[in-house]
Amino acid sequence: MKISARELFGELLDPGSFVSWDRPPVSVPVSARYEEELQAAAATAGVDESVLTGEGLLRGRRVAVIACEFGFLAGSIGIAAGERIVSAVERATAQGLPLLASPTSGGTRMQEGTIAFVQMVKVAGALATHKAAGHPYLVYLRNPTMGGVFASWGSLGHMTFAEPGALIGFLGPRVYKALYGRSFPEGVQTAENLYRNGVIDGVVPVPVFRRIVHRALTVFLDGPLPLPEKESDPNRSSNGVGDFLAGHEEGPALLDVLDVHAWQSVLISRRADRPGTRELLRHATERVPLSGTGQGELDRTIVHALARFRGQPCIVFGHDRAGQSPDNTMGPAALREARRSMHLAAELRVPLVLVIDTAGASLSREAEERGLAPEIARCIADLVTLDTPTVSVLLGQGSGGGALALLPCDRVLSAANGWLAPLPPEGASAIVYRDTFHAPQLAAAQRIRASDLKADGIVDRIVHEYPDAADEPVDFALRMVEAIAEELAGLTATPVEKLVADRHRRYRRLGLSAES
Repeated sequence: MKISARELFGELLDPGSFVSWDRPPVSVPVSARYEEELQAAAATAGVDESVLTGEGLLRGRRVAVIACEFGFLAGSIGIAAGERIVSAVERATAQGLPLLASPTSGGTRMQEGTIAFVQMVKVAGALATHKAAGHPYLVYLRNPTMGGVFASWGSLGHMTFAEPGALIGFLGPRVYKALYGRSFPEGVQTAENLYRNGVIDGVVPVPVFRRIVHRALTVFLDGPLPLPEKESDPNRSSNGVGDFLAGHEEGPALLDVLDVHAWQSVLISRRADRPGTRELLRHATERVPLSGTGQGELDRTIVHALARFRGQPCIVFGHDRAGQSPDNTMGPAALREARRSMHLAAELRVPLVLVIDTAGASLSREAEERGLAPEIARCIADLVTLDTPTVSVLLGQGSGGGALALLPCDRVLSAANGWLAPLPPEGASAIVYRDTFHAPQLAAAQRIRASDLKADGIVDRIVHEYPDAADEPVDFALRMVEAIAEELAGLTATPVEKLVADRHRRYRRLGLSAES
C-alpha cells in the first residue's frame, strides 16, 4: 500500500502543524483528452496536482516540505508540478528553512512532452541555490521513484533515505521490457540494493526518518553548546600512572615519562582490541550514520556519521579498524566518501573530524584503475582549502597516502601510540635494506611516533594512553572525545577566513626552521 502525501505529512510532522503553500496550478496548454485525465486524477486523488508543498513543525522546529502524490497521474511531473516545486524551494531558501522532500513518481508527464522533461533542470537549479545558501536538503524516497524525478531532485539531498521495499531506479521496468524485449534484472531497482551499493544512506520507515531528521538538523543547525565540566581528571586512571602524573602539565616532562620506542608504538597500534573510530562515536550524541558516496560506491573500511562530541556538532569520517584486514584495505571509494564528507561539512558550515587509523591503502589492480592516487591528491587539496573548521585525529596506525589524505587540518591530535609514516616500517625496511628486519630501526629514524610528530609541527596535541589504549578503552575514548570537543569549540569561535589562511601558512612552512 502506497503512502499518500497527506499521510506522509501526518507521520513526519508534529500533529496539526502542516500549513499548505500551494496555490492553484499554473495553466498549461491541454488537449480535451488530457483535460479529462487531469480532472479524473484530481477526483481520484483528492488533490489538484501531483505535488503538495508547505511547512510544518518537526519536534517544534519549522521545516519546509515537498511530497509527491502518486494517486495523481502516478506522481508525474509536468509544468504545473515543476513550478510548484520550484516555488516551494525558493520560498524555503528565502525564509532560511531546512527542506524535506519525498518523491514518489513514475517520472516526467508524457502528455506534456519535452517541456515537462526539462522542468527537472529548473528544479535542480533551485535546489542548488538552496544548498549553496547553507540550508539542509533531506530526501525520503517513496515507492516508486523513477525516471527524471530520481535523476534530479530525488538524488540531490545532503542525506537520502528510502521507504523499505521501494522500487527506485532510472528506467522503469515496463519501459525497459518494451524497449529491449526482456525483463529488467530482479532485485536491482530496490531501496535495499541501492543502500548496499552506496547510492542512498539508509532504508527506514517514516517514523524512523522523522527521528533521523531531528538528529541531523540538530547537528546541522543548532550551534555548539558550552563545554561541560570535565567528567574526570584526564591525567588519572585506574592503573596508578594517573596518580603519579596528577598535577603535571602536558609538556616535555610528561612526554618523557610516557616515552616509548617508535617500534613499540607500532606494535601497540596494531592490537586487535585497540579502540577505534566506532568507540569514539559511542560517546557522541545525535549520531546519524551515513553510507556511501551517493554515486554507487561503498567502502566497508570506513565509518561516516553526523554527531555531537560533548555538545560540539560535527561530521565524522574515519577508518574503521573492524572493517579492515590484510585482504580488505581502503580503496578509492573510501576516499570519495571522505570527499563527500568534506563537501557536506563545507556546504552546511559544520566542522569536520577525520580519524586516521589505517595500515595503508589498497594495493591492487582495481585500486589503480579506479584512481586511488588521484583521489588521495584530491582529498589533500580539498582539505587544505576547505571553508569549515577541521580536526584530524591520529588514532592508531597512520600508514601511507590513505593516512595523509585525512591529515591536513586546522588541528591535529594524536594518541600517544599513534604514528604516521610513508609506508609501514617493514615496507621502508624493504626499500632501504631489502629485508624487513630493520623495521624497528627505520621506525625510529623516520620520526614516526607521536612525540616526534609533535616536535616536528605535524601534531598539535597528544592524548595519552596509560600505558595502552587497549587496556583502558573507555577512559581513553572519553579523553579523546573531550580533546576533540575542546578543539572544535576553539575552532568554531575563529572566523573561517582566518582558519583557512592559518592552515595554508601552517602547511606551507612544514619542514622549515623558525629562521627560514
